[in-house]
Amino acid sequence: MPITDLLERNRKLYGEEVSLVELNPEIQESPRVTWREYELIQPTSAQPYRREITWRVFDEKANRVANMLLSRGIRKGQKVAILLMNCLEWLPIYFGVLKTGAVAVPLNFRYTAEEIEYCLKLADADVLFFGPEFIGRVEDIVPKIGADRVLFYVGDHCPSFAEGYHEAVANSSSASPKVLVEDTDEAAIYYSSGTTGFPKAILLDHTALMQSARMEAIHHETTHSDVFLCIPPLYHTGAKMHWFGSLYTGSRAVLLKGSKPKAILDAIDMERCTIVWLLVPWCQDLLIALDKGELSLEGRNMDQLRLMHIGAQPVPPSLVKHWLSYFPNHKYDTNYGLSESTGPGCVHLGMGNIHKVGAIGIPGYGWKCKIVDEQDVPVKQGDVGELCVKGPGVMRCYYHDPKATAETIIDGWLHTGDMAMQDEDGFIFLVDRKKDVIITGGENIYPVQIENFLSANPKIHDVAVIGLPDPRLGEIAAAIIQLKAGAEATEEEINTYCLDLPRYKRPRKIIFADVPRNPTGKIEKPKLRQMYCGVRLVEAQNKA
Repeated sequence: MPITDLLERNRKLYGEEVSLVELNPEIQESPRVTWREYELIQPTSAQPYRREITWRVFDEKANRVANMLLSRGIRKGQKVAILLMNCLEWLPIYFGVLKTGAVAVPLNFRYTAEEIEYCLKLADADVLFFGPEFIGRVEDIVPKIGADRVLFYVGDHCPSFAEGYHEAVANSSSASPKVLVEDTDEAAIYYSSGTTGFPKAILLDHTALMQSARMEAIHHETTHSDVFLCIPPLYHTGAKMHWFGSLYTGSRAVLLKGSKPKAILDAIDMERCTIVWLLVPWCQDLLIALDKGELSLEGRNMDQLRLMHIGAQPVPPSLVKHWLSYFPNHKYDTNYGLSESTGPGCVHLGMGNIHKVGAIGIPGYGWKCKIVDEQDVPVKQGDVGELCVKGPGVMRCYYHDPKATAETIIDGWLHTGDMAMQDEDGFIFLVDRKKDVIITGGENIYPVQIENFLSANPKIHDVAVIGLPDPRLGEIAAAIIQLKAGAEATEEEINTYCLDLPRYKRPRKIIFADVPRNPTGKIEKPKLRQMYCGVRLVEAQNKA
């Protein structure tokens, strides 16, 4: 069945129970009145800004979005983009799009104006929902996209170049739009990128989304009484598909804005959360705060918290050991996946396999895995090869890129680009990445983009960007810079030059050295990693 059926089922079974809570610790005064009669807001004076909606309201809001879009001519197969920070409107808009039979296109909130324009055009998006944080970026590209697209602004004080979302949906019907949506229908486009810069558009169908929801509930034994704390951004397949476990069981989820240690513990305490998904940096920051005595577990409601799981980057075994010193009764899981596999879970450690921490795990529910050599022949157990996965969550294709699709999906097997090996017990360990993508704090950094930026500096002759191990972020971007003959530059000067890059793309380490290239002109990044990663790995292990 399509993923939208789960929302309608939850309305029937759990209509007056809370589905979503939005918490914003940065705002200490809650609103005293409802913005609309169909949006339930809980005002308090002693707690952070907090809103909540029931499953009935969730479904009604999604129906209003769907009916509004249908009235504007949006039909099955058309694309609708979403550019929002986490908020109570995010998921009802997403499901409203799906209820029309259209394809939802979540966009990374870190995208520049140029990247937003590129992704809208690549996906053939006809509509864009965007929030107040993106007014400037969207306004910059209105002359290029505005005439062909409808722009809905989700917030107060609507800019002149867009329509107000709340006003648009307020008078739309809250009844089901009665559009026939089937399992095999296209559902969503998520963006990912290799090492070549701009992202690829990953097309998923409803079968893939349902597989993810069912798998999440099975892997983490999610029940209707669980409360999931969701911190990562909802545009990301990791956050969305982990929340699908709540959707599948009709249980409550809390959308927390911010990732400060106190905010996380306060949310777990106040909302009685039972499951939390963390990135390595957030987990480390929380543990450091507990170690230093800046935070304490005393007097907090923590006994109900039963599971902490991590994904999106390699997890140091020492981190899990440290976590269990504070939460000895917790279950733990590691999730591996990629947007092309509908997010996390095609491989997972499993809550009963904590003795294998360090591995990404075994094939997930409904998945098969194999490790192959360059001729696509399975390697012997213990040998290193490329990890391939097969299951109902494999993407339909890279939208508008049949060549890349054919190179990535071979006989139904998704080639991940990750090098791995399998031990004698059948557990899979990642060894290295075939691709050059750097994963820092769970976010992908694409070296070519940084290299192109630095190459514009008149003092730089050549540059290569690689990932170096880091105990907190997993990896950091390091720029190996070869200056022009006679030129001089300092690390401080290069860092100042990089201030024009988004913060997460700025190199954390500058190395002045020659950049080796092979006879065909390609940068020899394996050689650079061999030269610099060993030293950095020792530093990282000492810090851990």
